[in-house]
Amino acid sequence: HVQLVESGGGSVQTGGSLRLSCTVSRYIYSSYCMGWFRQAPGKEREGVAAICSDGDTRYADSVKGRFAISQAYGETLYLQMNSLKPEDTAMYYCASAPKGGPCSLSALLSGVWGQGTQVTVS
Repeated sequence: HVQLVESGGGSVQTGGSLRLSCTVSRYIYSSYCMGWFRQAPGKEREGVAAICSDGDTRYADSVKGRFAISQAYGETLYLQMNSLKPEDTAMYYCASAPKGGPCSLSALLSGVWGQGTQVTVS
């Protein structure tokens, strides 16, 4: 049973930083493509960052150079978000792409995700 639990969201001013965390079930952690996507009100879901089982990473153009995805030994996935902008405001979801499929931002949207954590930038 896959479980993903996000934390770390909040409200910050433009230019500020936040770090999101995601606790991941151990059995999926080492062999899956993991990452984050976001959804703002009235907008489609957008893949933000992904980390592949070999450690390779993927980023949306809108966050390159500002966001960094990482994983800690064990069961935690992180998203460090710097230089935040109002357009980063959204619900952020930790996601696991389907096993055996490609490691990509779009693949995250067809997998399993958590309940989300809200990020608001003003």
